Amino acid sequence: MFFVFKNAPSAQGCAQVCGICGFISSKEYSIPRQDILLNMLNAIRHRGPDDEGVFFDREAALGTRRLSIIDLELGHQPMHNEDSSIWITYNGEIYNFRELREELVREGHVFYTKTDTEIVIHAYEEWGYECVKKFNGMFAFAIWDKRDNSLFLARDRFGIKPLYYSGFNGQFLFASEIKSILKFPGFSRELDLCALDQYLTFEYVPAPRSIFKEINKLPAAHTLIYKDNYVAISKYWDIDFSSQSSVCDEGEVKERLLLLLKDSIKRQMISDVPLGVFLSGGIDSSTITALASGLSANRLKTFSIGFKERSFDESKYVKQVVDLYRTEHYHNDFTIKELSGLLPEAASLLDEPFGDASFLPTFLLSKFTRQQVTVALSGDGGDELFAGYPTYQAHRLADYYCRIPSFIQKGVIGNIVKRLPVSMSNFSLDFKAKKFISSAAYPLPLRHIIWMGSFSPQEKEQFYSPSFKEVLGGQDSLRSLYGYFDRFPESSELNRLQYFDAKTYLQDDLLVKTDRASMFNSLEVRVPYLDHNIAEFVFSLPANLRLRNFQTKYILKKTVSNILPGNIINRAKKGFGMPAAFWIKGELKGMMLDVFKKEKIEKEGWFGYGYIDRLLQGHFAGKADNRKKIWTLFMFELWLKEYLCI
Repeated sequence: MFFVFKNAPSAQGCAQVCGICGFISSKEYSIPRQDILLNMLNAIRHRGPDDEGVFFDREAALGTRRLSIIDLELGHQPMHNEDSSIWITYNGEIYNFRELREELVREGHVFYTKTDTEIVIHAYEEWGYECVKKFNGMFAFAIWDKRDNSLFLARDRFGIKPLYYSGFNGQFLFASEIKSILKFPGFSRELDLCALDQYLTFEYVPAPRSIFKEINKLPAAHTLIYKDNYVAISKYWDIDFSSQSSVCDEGEVKERLLLLLKDSIKRQMISDVPLGVFLSGGIDSSTITALASGLSANRLKTFSIGFKERSFDESKYVKQVVDLYRTEHYHNDFTIKELSGLLPEAASLLDEPFGDASFLPTFLLSKFTRQQVTVALSGDGGDELFAGYPTYQAHRLADYYCRIPSFIQKGVIGNIVKRLPVSMSNFSLDFKAKKFISSAAYPLPLRHIIWMGSFSPQEKEQFYSPSFKEVLGGQDSLRSLYGYFDRFPESSELNRLQYFDAKTYLQDDLLVKTDRASMFNSLEVRVPYLDHNIAEFVFSLPANLRLRNFQTKYILKKTVSNILPGNIINRAKKGFGMPAAFWIKGELKGMMLDVFKKEKIEKEGWFGYGYIDRLLQGHFAGKADNRKKIWTLFMFELWLKEYLCI
């Protein structure tokens, strides 16, 4: 057994760890195990620039990169228990670690640090695999138990912190990011073409798959045990709509919800480094700003970015909240030049193809924010909890639309929608109307997937090459995800939709976007809405308290009606986007034409060039808004160049 420590701290304290990796292998390599692990760690150095540590024991190798958040410095990892029989590498924040520490001390556990990391070790000693149910926080960790030579992996309830694993060539590997696993000697980079098919639908690869055949994501709220070359994966928590709250009166619901929000924000504001809030001017971030301002001993710092294009400008709403709560506000407008320079880097950062264009402004916001603070609170999760997406309204509208005779749908409504002038603005009428009628008559699961994503099954049929279709073998890559809709077959349509979005879009798009954008800039982002106590309470309420007729976020809006202006509460949802549609036909046109060269597309062999060319030419000419489809393909091509050198 031997250890390697770099920048080892000397004073007592607590730490936030932001990058982990390791492997279990009894094989001998021409490259020393120490060098292999350090190469894996170096790939995720951006996640933790403050400290590095490694541990080796027979076949086990654990590594950590750390970003310090709370003053304390005796948080060096990997960390062990009293007799060094249990070792951990840990990424995250356990917000209730002080309460757990008191409970564990009463049980006789002895601590040598004040870190939440050591809490996890002793919780594992005391409660075994069930310890994860005790944690309130965001986390991904690996515990090596020398007593039986087993590895225990766990991920938080919503998947705020990432965790990938691979059983490659008789070995077991894990890491916070794929790029770390790819550093393992001889690792295969073979694509999972079923995952590619899913990506072209969703704009991301849903768990448990990754774009690489040999790598999987550990799903949110799951644990994994690896022992004697055997893997066992279990789910320890889930959203449960069958549990009904005993709080029925709307006034009591508002009081309870406000208390839970305050409690979550208070817990997540604990930090001895500068802290701020992402503020977009929407109800979610404005609520966090309002409540955090009341809990902060100092003037709260808030951050926003913008673009010159009017339909993407939210500055007047941001200013209103800033003035109301007198925050110390920082704002910056970004240009296409700054964004286009980031595009090649974005493909490298994301590990997998990722078609959500809002990654770029999220990255720039994180970079801008990091100049002032090390921790930021975000409004992510508010839409998933309180039914904030326009698609939820659209599904209700679809119920009425489907009762209209088909000849009116196609002959009257369809013709009107087709004649709507094409607009490149954010959430324009023609974009929403055309998306709506394209799938309104489909069954619920497929309709929702098409509305939220890029390419429908029919569209993919048009441009997949014969060889790509042959590999897929006619299988429906979406079918494995339909099970999320069937989890609560007797529940309301809204419950089923929210469950699906929490398990897919929230976990594998929004939280991945925020994690990568912030971690590359060494910024820790916390998400108060995703406290499981809030989620369990909200999902125990009747569905009509989340979506009342066509009013989204009904109970949240009622709860914050006394702390936010009416126009902030009732404004239409914007989303955190960028003017991609304008830039594709403008400043990015040359880059698009270069990426989608005919000879390149044909050489790759997956897609028909003619279909892609029609998408481009229709968009360039202003005849169609094809931004989502073009951007999804564009980011895949950039990713290919970065990871497979194609």
